Amino acid sequence: MPVYQYRIRTETGAITSGEILAATIDEATARVRQQGKGYLLDISPSFTAGQGILKKIREFRIELGPGLKDVFTFTRQLSVMIKAGVNVRAAIGGIAEQTSNPRFRKVLVGIREDLEEGKPFSEALKKHPKLFSPLYINMVKASEMSGSFGKMLERISVYLHHKIRTRSMVRGAMVYPLIIAFMAIVTTIFLLTFVLPKFTLLFAGKENLLPKPTKMLLAASAFLRGYWYIVVGIVAALIAGFLYFIHTPFGRAKWDAFKLKIPLLGRIFRSLCITRSLQTMGEMVNAGVPMLETLKITAQVSGNVLYNQMWMQVFRSVKSGKKIAAPLARCTLLPRNVVQMISAGEESGNLAEVLTDVSEYYDQELQNTIKAATSMIEPLMIVMMGFLVGFIAMSVILPIFKMSQLVK
Repeated sequence: MPVYQYRIRTETGAITSGEILAATIDEATARVRQQGKGYLLDISPSFTAGQGILKKIREFRIELGPGLKDVFTFTRQLSVMIKAGVNVRAAIGGIAEQTSNPRFRKVLVGIREDLEEGKPFSEALKKHPKLFSPLYINMVKASEMSGSFGKMLERISVYLHHKIRTRSMVRGAMVYPLIIAFMAIVTTIFLLTFVLPKFTLLFAGKENLLPKPTKMLLAASAFLRGYWYIVVGIVAALIAGFLYFIHTPFGRAKWDAFKLKIPLLGRIFRSLCITRSLQTMGEMVNAGVPMLETLKITAQVSGNVLYNQMWMQVFRSVKSGKKIAAPLARCTLLPRNVVQMISAGEESGNLAEVLTDVSEYYDQELQNTIKAATSMIEPLMIVMMGFLVGFIAMSVILPIFKMSQLVK
């Protein structure tokens, strides 16, 4: 029978742990609560030496850690429970018990313990910056001051849902070309290393009859089979060098600038940066977050060094007493009509509403851009793969056809 390890908080406030035998985790939870020793904080399987495989699986899962979807689910559940009148500490405790991710459960238990010590919810969230972004924390802080905690959590959950959907759309647009490119590389390697060598004996002694494409492929095949470790080393070095380069400030700036200029995909990256920036800015202005803090966070979440620099330039301009639209008018990263609408929003005092409308428009523009780019990339990649395989096939067939004519 499995062993489960649990932690409880006693009436005196001390935290103790123990183990209990049970068929399922639900049965173990019920037995611990029946003992009445205190409040159950968390419970999880206790792995022994005979359960090494399960332990590795669990450790791998814990290593992955919680992500944006876990934060979204937590925010949505907390919003519903707060609106239903449940105390925030009890709500977080209840959500923690139902959370399947052990690492995220520990985070929620820690937040609840901070709340029991009298800390504000926003302060408790600051201990986990990898999970809760500055936008999340500042919107929660603004709601604590205005008394609209439940409504603000709902707004945050809507924002997170939109972010997850957008990220899924962008990744989906990239997956298909990557799969086709991977298949093209694998197919080429297979043809060069397994298929083409079978024709080497057939072409032996007749090298003068072979066309240049066939000679090139035979040389590439021989090099790949004889020095494959060099090819692997070069590819690994190029990948490592590229990853190192884009993680340097100079390399990141060059890479982000290049992404905006890539045919077809550049429009996706540009629309994504604009949508993400304006939506974040609109949400924070609506939440009552100070403008300087809003601009700083907008720069952080823009996802591109060039847009980060643009919003930080706006931040410095606003800090010196100027309006938002003034530095944006000198920048080419935002369309002119967007800058004009932001300027009109500032003049009329409806900046939050304007930002929301513009972000919704560019969100739709992003979806249309992704669909258009995907519809163009798919046939283009298929044609490229067909050309590559066809080139190899023809390089093999042509010399055979030529030699058969000479025999006749």
